[in-house]
Amino acid sequence: MNPTQAITRARITSIDFLRGTIMIIMALDHVRDYLFFGSFYFDPLDLGKTSGALFFTRWITHFCAPIFLLLAGTSAYLIGQKKTKKELSVFLVKRGLWLILLEMVVTNFAWNFNITFPMFFFITIWALGLGMIILAGLIYLPKRVILVLSLLVIFGHNLLDGIHFPANTLTEFGWSLLHEQAFFTWHNEVLLVGYPIIPLFAVMSLGYCLGELYTSGYDSEKRKKILITIGGAALILFILLRWSNLYGDPVKWSEQKNGFFTFLSFIKVNKYPFSLLYTLLTIGSALLFLGFTERLQNGVVKVVSVYGRVPMFYYLLHIYVIHIIAIIASALTPGQDWHIWFLKKPVWFTSDLKGYGFSLPVAYLVWIGIVVGLYPLCKWYDRYKQGNKDKWWLSYM
Repeated sequence: MNPTQAITRARITSIDFLRGTIMIIMALDHVRDYLFFGSFYFDPLDLGKTSGALFFTRWITHFCAPIFLLLAGTSAYLIGQKKTKKELSVFLVKRGLWLILLEMVVTNFAWNFNITFPMFFFITIWALGLGMIILAGLIYLPKRVILVLSLLVIFGHNLLDGIHFPANTLTEFGWSLLHEQAFFTWHNEVLLVGYPIIPLFAVMSLGYCLGELYTSGYDSEKRKKILITIGGAALILFILLRWSNLYGDPVKWSEQKNGFFTFLSFIKVNKYPFSLLYTLLTIGSALLFLGFTERLQNGVVKVVSVYGRVPMFYYLLHIYVIHIIAIIASALTPGQDWHIWFLKKPVWFTSDLKGYGFSLPVAYLVWIGIVVGLYPLCKWYDRYKQGNKDKWWLSYM
């Protein structure tokens, strides 16, 4: 193996290891949503009702979406090393449109199991798709301009926090697509804009700029030093800004009933949309992870990286599996009607589910079982992709 091949392999492993890690963690949040009894009573981040274990069960999954978007941008840059600008731009537009369609049909059905589609969720995959379409235009700019623009959006978008529009109006819907999470009702449909595109697209374009560090022949020690330096600086800036309570998150931290819950208040930052502090915390941690796992090679890395190489396959599959398990669990629970899982409104607002569900330890066991159970399928699909690179449609999955 020549030095360039070694660098390439380490590069791919560290990125896939991080992506696989967040995909595994992500499933925990969805298992909690559908199987933990407390999910139908209160927000796990509500400091007046939660426990430390429940808080961190939800909080740790906050790292998933921004890191997924960041690495999607990095992957786009690496794909672009084998394509012209125009070819990459066309690919990103096509894949973005495909992902939006996937969100509206396949994933929406997975969440709700209702063929009449009473709800449409604009969440992770929609944001990923729209981010790719925006990135398709941005790539024609010089990389330095893309970097500056990304940072300006990430650091400045919280200046828009005070802008609001009348509820359930077309104007508010348009604004929510850009910057403010909201629920809407339109005729008999429920619309949830969970991930406004500002600043999500900027996180993806930031990841695109990050891709330059992973080009063939880039010195691995220099890359590691840059990742650790920037990641550490981001976390220090997070602490300083959060401590000041001046800017960077719409909700200020405050003293709670004891020091532990005050700490929870300190790290409870806004996800919808990504606040500056949320982005500094999650992306800073991601860069440190990439830096410290630059050359890490062991059995855990190999296993976790399998999930990271087939993220969309795993994502779609795990939602369906969790929902099916919820139906079975409800059917086996006395007094519960399993038909309720053909949802007509978001699961969090389904009061009929009160009295159903399991303890947090059981939810963790189910999560582990799902992740382990999906590994053979993910490994098979990974091998299939690697052995069929000539099939164009695989690049869209």
